[in-house]
Amino acid sequence: MLKKEIIENMEKIVSECMGEENPACVTNCPMHTNVKEYIRLLREGKGEEALLTVREKLFLPGTLGRICAHPCEGKCKINEINSPMAIANLKRYIADNFDREELWSLEKEEKNGKKVAIIGAGPSGLQSALDLIRKGYEVVVFDKLPVKGGMMAVGIPEYRLPRDILSHEISYLEKLGVDFKMNCEIGKDLSMKEIVESFDSVIVAVGKHKGRVGTNIVSNSIYSAGDFLRIASLEREKLSLGERVLVIGGGDVAMDCARTSRRIKGVKEVFSASLENSFDEMTASKEEVKGAYDEGINFIHGYGLKDIIMKDSNIQEIKLKKCLSLFDENKRFSPVYDENEIMDLKVDTIIFAIGQAVDGDFANGILTQRRNTTFECDPTTLQSKNNEKIFITGDASGESVIVIQAMATGRRAAESVDRYLKNKDLYEGRKIEDTKSYDTKLVREINWEEIKERRLEINELDPKERIKSFAEVSLGYTKEQAQYEADRCRQCECRLCMKECMMLKNFTSCPKELFRNYLEKGYQEMDKMIAFSCNECSQCTIKCPKDLDLKSNFIEMRKEYIKDNDGKQVIESFVDADRIQMMECSREYCTTLIQEKKPKYVFVPGCTIPAYKPELVEKVYAHLKEVLGDDVTAMLRCCGKVTKMIGQSDDFILRNRIALDEIEKTGADTIITICPSCFVTFEQTATDKKVISYWDLMRKKIGFPEKLIGKGKESNLVFNIHDSCVTRNVSSHHENIRWILDNLGYKYEEMNNVKENTRCCGVGGMVCNSNPELYKEIYTRRADDCTQDSVISYCGSCRGTLEAAGKDSLHILDLMFGDTYIESTFEKRSYSSEEEMWNNRLKTKEMFLNKKQ
Repeated sequence: MLKKEIIENMEKIVSECMGEENPACVTNCPMHTNVKEYIRLLREGKGEEALLTVREKLFLPGTLGRICAHPCEGKCKINEINSPMAIANLKRYIADNFDREELWSLEKEEKNGKKVAIIGAGPSGLQSALDLIRKGYEVVVFDKLPVKGGMMAVGIPEYRLPRDILSHEISYLEKLGVDFKMNCEIGKDLSMKEIVESFDSVIVAVGKHKGRVGTNIVSNSIYSAGDFLRIASLEREKLSLGERVLVIGGGDVAMDCARTSRRIKGVKEVFSASLENSFDEMTASKEEVKGAYDEGINFIHGYGLKDIIMKDSNIQEIKLKKCLSLFDENKRFSPVYDENEIMDLKVDTIIFAIGQAVDGDFANGILTQRRNTTFECDPTTLQSKNNEKIFITGDASGESVIVIQAMATGRRAAESVDRYLKNKDLYEGRKIEDTKSYDTKLVREINWEEIKERRLEINELDPKERIKSFAEVSLGYTKEQAQYEADRCRQCECRLCMKECMMLKNFTSCPKELFRNYLEKGYQEMDKMIAFSCNECSQCTIKCPKDLDLKSNFIEMRKEYIKDNDGKQVIESFVDADRIQMMECSREYCTTLIQEKKPKYVFVPGCTIPAYKPELVEKVYAHLKEVLGDDVTAMLRCCGKVTKMIGQSDDFILRNRIALDEIEKTGADTIITICPSCFVTFEQTATDKKVISYWDLMRKKIGFPEKLIGKGKESNLVFNIHDSCVTRNVSSHHENIRWILDNLGYKYEEMNNVKENTRCCGVGGMVCNSNPELYKEIYTRRADDCTQDSVISYCGSCRGTLEAAGKDSLHILDLMFGDTYIESTFEKRSYSSEEEMWNNRLKTKEMFLNKKQ
């Protein structure tokens, strides 16, 4: 059974790993469109695939590409430098260039015999209709307007959203079989009671079409925004606004009214008055304000209406008063005016864009309206508080303000209806975030040096020409512009560990998924090779923004697999590794030099270098003896690290204990190592001893051998330095290896991923035995990090692995005590067989015994 702390660590990883977290562009889209994916596909030249990705969530790509308020862009990572991705513009480009009716999926479930009525053909009602028709319901949509689309058709001006685009995309629902009853007003042509009684469920999706007017004066020259925009959309030729128009309000609807007025025949001047003191304070989007400004709209900031002076039912003059503040001390909207600072203005028409409301008269008491005119409903399920058959969506629910939010509530309501009609729990397993914007947990660091390009704004018609008609203002991106903009996307995700670790990508999509599976299934039911393929190099933790520790889990699971197998090794290839370890710890290949005088130091050369070149061990020991004399002795014995790596914890304790006992016999209190694994192992287990590397000892105490100074200065080789991952956190080792090269006079160049960021050569975790294919991948990548053909290591295993990877690989001791290496004489010097390895080990032992004599 896994230790409690390992289970807790797995739970921490599942809780905090950001590998499955969506980028902000996805989470802040209420419909959670896969922005990252469709932009990736577009920039790879896969326009049709990009379109299909958009349509997985949005059936109005061309419409939304034009009119979406794009909350995604506000949270785009690149918005930190005020240049967010032009997400909506790219969506429009994809729709305009790749959408075709033959790509529209007409798949739907078999009819289930249930009928659903939807009141309102706006964005929320249309989304509900789409989701329900696909699930096999018979869907009838009622709307009092003659056109489909709700406020998209009669509230958003045609110069922003051409009607042919909208109607074409809505025709998809008709192809699927949605029945539209237009020019049918509930409450007049049909009663709400009849609808509720005739259908199995009802979705109320009416919009806020009832505009507010800030005066009691009734005149043909005074409009609410809703009425004005509807008439401008359906009966434009009937509008006669005079020459001068005033629009009151500072939001997007006010900008729509002002820009629409400017296009009406006979209008010469349009004023926009808002209580806000500047463009920056206005609630309207910057794009809409700029569009209005470019079209010559006259902005009057910081003024509100004081009085309208009428004469013969016509507006003679209006008076505006200065607004001193908008909000009270509790941040509630409560304007304060200076009644003495007045501005006189002559206009022919006034349009109030100061808010809109839901007209709820049609419900005839069946539904309860809140003070803000929306209907009472549950925010999660959108079920009416008055009648369980009725669900409220869009503007009427109070859960949406913009089109994309309305569509998301339409989806939420459709799911609730489906659950309701199938007698399923309306809440179980649901999260409101599934159909609502939320902040991502993804932390994404970006090198801003990479972000040189600025956002590419979309081309538009010349303002002087566009005010002459209702032709679409925005021209859209060209292919080249779309490619430029798509290339700016940073494809935000975490998965930094996945990009670094070559093992993880073979078994999972991210640590969150992997350890969730461990917790749900139990480690016994998981592939053992996962744990036994870990390099134990800690690069996953180094790359992780949250420093999550994966390595400890794999190390502990190795132990548990073996315990569960009655202490026997579970990886067949590790049986041979264990055999070698037993020999390295056996009397035949080990010795300890005991002196009469108690020494301070004991030199422990480890296993690999004695098997590689006994003469190097001999020369290190000779140097130590030359400087320290009887203050140093030696032990040839394995620390047991390999046994630990292969998961045989009990055997490791035993073998390491033997080594510690032998060290104790020498009487030394400081262990000198040349092997990084020995250094770390003895630091962890020989707690009453000091452990120091030969490299540190030279620089700190005994000095560099004078006869070796400048030895390599004539060499024309340039070496890379591969730092051991075992001692990645021991900076003195990194520094002192380079100090040795400086003393020797050899030239070196830093390769990629060095020192504390070094990569494992592939031997870590004994993956060389357990997963040879992975081992090859890892050492090949490490070799690719090199910038030179010649590489120096200070770990015997690393040296051999980099040689296997095709590099001219030497140990630092080769440069100190071997030949002088120049390009013309460089030769590989590895042992070629296990027999030679053991013979070298015996030679090392014999050398020590001779020193004892």
